[in-house]
This record gives sequence, C-alpha cells and structure tokens, in this order.
Amino acid sequence: MRVLNSAQMREADRRTVADIGIPALVLMENAGRQAVAAMEAMYSDLSDRQVAILCGRGNNGGDGFVIARTLVQRGIDVSVFLLGRVADVRGDARTNLEILGRLGITVVEVADSQAWELHFSELSDCTLIVDAIFGTGLNAPISGLIESVIADVNASGIPVVAIDLPSGLSADSPEPIGPAVDAVLTVTLAAPKISLVLPPGETLAGDIVIADIGIPGDVLDSLDGPRVDLLTRASMRELISPRTPDSHKGDYGRVLIVAGSRGKTGAAHLAAVGALRSGAGLVTVATPRCCQDVVAAMGAEYMTEGLDENPDGVDADGVDRVIEMARDVIAIGPGLGQERGTREFIRRLVDRATMPLVIDADGLNAFSDDPDRLSGREGRDLIITPHAGEMARLVGMSADEVQASRLEVARNFAVAHHAYVVLKGHRTLIATPDGKVFINPTGNPGMATGGTGDVLTGMIAAWLAQLLDAEAACRLAVYLHGMAGDLAEADEGEVSMTSEDLAGHLGDAILELTARRKVVRGAGAPE
Repeated sequence: MRVLNSAQMREADRRTVADIGIPALVLMENAGRQAVAAMEAMYSDLSDRQVAILCGRGNNGGDGFVIARTLVQRGIDVSVFLLGRVADVRGDARTNLEILGRLGITVVEVADSQAWELHFSELSDCTLIVDAIFGTGLNAPISGLIESVIADVNASGIPVVAIDLPSGLSADSPEPIGPAVDAVLTVTLAAPKISLVLPPGETLAGDIVIADIGIPGDVLDSLDGPRVDLLTRASMRELISPRTPDSHKGDYGRVLIVAGSRGKTGAAHLAAVGALRSGAGLVTVATPRCCQDVVAAMGAEYMTEGLDENPDGVDADGVDRVIEMARDVIAIGPGLGQERGTREFIRRLVDRATMPLVIDADGLNAFSDDPDRLSGREGRDLIITPHAGEMARLVGMSADEVQASRLEVARNFAVAHHAYVVLKGHRTLIATPDGKVFINPTGNPGMATGGTGDVLTGMIAAWLAQLLDAEAACRLAVYLHGMAGDLAEADEGEVSMTSEDLAGHLGDAILELTARRKVVRGAGAPE
C-alpha cells in the first residue's frame, strides 16, 4: 500500500477530478461519511456522545462539515467550531458550510484567541472531539490561535479523532513540525502518510483507518516521486504458494549460514532455525571448528561444517572451500567475531561469492572501514540487515543521526551500493537498489532482545532461496518476523519473550498469514 506525501496527495486529488471525472465535492462527501463510519466502528456508544468538531478554513474543514451533517442526521449531539472567519472559507468547503446553515446547524466562528477562550467551555462539555483543522495542508509550525487550541485540546483529556492527519503533523516528514494534536484515532484519506507510519509522528496518530474516498488505485500507483509502501497482509499472503504433493527438499533451496564463534554459537543456531522454520529445504552451518560440536548439538535438523582457524580467527584461505560447499544462498555474519583474520575471511567471501548474499552483524562490521566494497553486482543480489549502530558505522554517522533520518539513510545506501538494505528496528525499513522503500507494520518492543536479528538473517536467506526474488524475500521475511514476534508477545509478554520464542512462532505466523490451518485426519478417515 503506497504511502503518500503532500504533493502526491494533491496530485492524486487533481487526477481523480480532472482525468477520471469524479467531482471534488464527491470526494469530500466520501471522506466525511467514511470518517463517521470509522467513528461508529470504534465507539459503540457514539450515539450517546456529545461531539465537538473543530474545522479549519480549507478542505479538511470541509470534511468536518460533512461529518457534522452526517452525525446530526444520525441524531447525535454535535457542536461545530470554525477556527477562522466564515468569509475566508472557499470552494467545496464553503458549499458544505452553507449546507449546514440551510439545515439549521449552527457553526460557531472562532476567529481569535478571545473567541476561543469564550467558547472553550462548550468544548470541555463534549465527550469526543473531531480534529478537521489542517489535514495534509500544513507546511509550517502552528502558532497563535491554533497553537492555543491544540494545547487546550490535548490538556482536556477528551479523546480526539483526527481527519487525514492530526493537526500539527506533516505529510512530508515523520517529525512533528511543531505542536500537534494527540489523537486516539486517525482516519486518513485514500492512503497512509509518512508521519502515521514512522516514529515519532505515529505516536500521535492512535489507531489508523485508511478511508477509501474514491481515488482509484491506479492513480495512486502511477504517481511520480519517491516510492514508499506499507507492507500489508494481503500483499504478503500472495508471496506464499502451497507446496506441490511431489515436491522434495531440493525444491526449496539450500542455504549456507556462515556464523558463530566461541561464546556466540547461539547466533549460528538461531539463524539456522530461522531458515528452517521459513521452509529452506537444506540448511548447513559453517562455523569455526572449535564451535562445530556445540552448534551441531544444538540442532538435529541442520548440517554443520567446520571452518579452519588460526591465531587471527577464521582462516581467510578457506574461502574457496566455503564457496564450493554453498549452493543457492549464503548468509554470513551472526556471531562470527571481529578478529583480524575473520574480517579478512568475510571480505574475501563477499568479494568472490557468485550466489546471493545476506550479510548481518559481524559480516557488516568487517566493512566498517571500507563500505564501498559492500556492493551488489549484476547477477548477484546482496542484502544487508543492519541495526542503527551497524548502519551508522557503514555511513560514518552516529546511531542517533541514523535514527533521525532512517528512511533517507537506508534509501541512499541501497541506491549507491546496488544493495537491499533491511534497516532493523521499530518499523523496520526495506530499501531497494531502485530507490523504493517498504515500511513493516508488524512487531513489538518485546523483540528488543538478543538473537531476534539472527533469526531474521536466516529467514531472509530461506525465502530468497525459495522465491529467487530479493525484494520479495526481504518483504516476506521481515513481515513474518514481526508477526511471529507479535504472536510470541501474546503468549509470553513483552518482558519475558526470547528469540527462541519468536522462532517457535514462525509456523504459527505462516499459518495465520495464509489462513491454511487444517484438520489432519488419519489414513482412510472419512471426509
């Protein structure tokens, strides 16, 4: 599902009106009615509530006027406040304002701070507030009258339903550009906006409902400008196909995981489990010989190979042997260590390997002083899975700086290095070499525990081996990883869940996504 900025939203409106022929007044009517439907779905007692609707002078205010009319027609007690002068309301918003007048619905004009102070007590008596002040039309920090309104609304403790965006948020940045409404529900129009799906803006949006107001999907997909998409259950479900009855393990990919070191054997095991639980046909863990027996004892389902060592770590001369044993995909890095010899081994392996690579953790750290060597090339996909600290080392920034501009950092690195970047964290991002960015909505804070990233590395490698499509593999693995985390959190709680819990719920996540749970009957049992 495409995420739009303010310019794209304006262009979508324009094309729908000018090229498709749907009048703007119809779009406004649809927006108001869809907002009311979302309010009814959230509040079973809506008919008993007293609703205050705060309207701006533009189209967002026009949506508010439609909401007011629709609620009154349902017999709901409504108070409507125009934050500005009636004379300044134009276009379709003016049409809907005049309709309210002809229906005898009073609109209170609040043109300055004195008028707001006079009427604020009326709002204080309400039990629900609708914010229809700005929507996506804001491009500068709020001040003056509206700043006072937002401060009073937030301090009132009355729940707020925002239309399109909580006023004070921008459609062009996840960062609030000034004071902003703190909503419990946001009914966003046609498509999500960036400040609704990325922090810190998302924390002010509450629950999000995407309202279909009549803008065709083809119009949204054809818009120029940056391509940002939100992963959805429907689009992820399409990527998983049922297995044929005559399939065998060779049909589902052979994954080689190069991971582990003394004291970090668990990372290798978790990556292998992530690959196996994601359907890889054969998984082999290549790990230093000192760790091989330990890793082998941790899992009966995968094979192991020992890597030669020397005093500097893994012997870099063993790279050719690793490439020979690899078949479809190599995942490299979890728990491998940062000794000088190990770093050289990693670099040589990445330089020489001809099959797709998934690089994580110490695999990335090996390139921190020479990130230009970390690039994809024709015929070989390269996927990196950094957290903010690892990304920071690759781009010469602090982790805080990366966090402040995650989308831009991920996209720029992906394009410049012809690589797929899975930037982990809250709302994990997937950036592609052609500049697209996908935002993952699944996951929870309980996943902030050691080993969950190792599981993801194995998952991406497994789906890459099966789908043979790096973008699809990243999208599906990241979505299922967060979904498994959500299922684990439901069973164990955020505090107690571990990476093993997450891995143990991968099967449940796949079954939930595909809705393919079935009853298993014994041989010869009747249907």
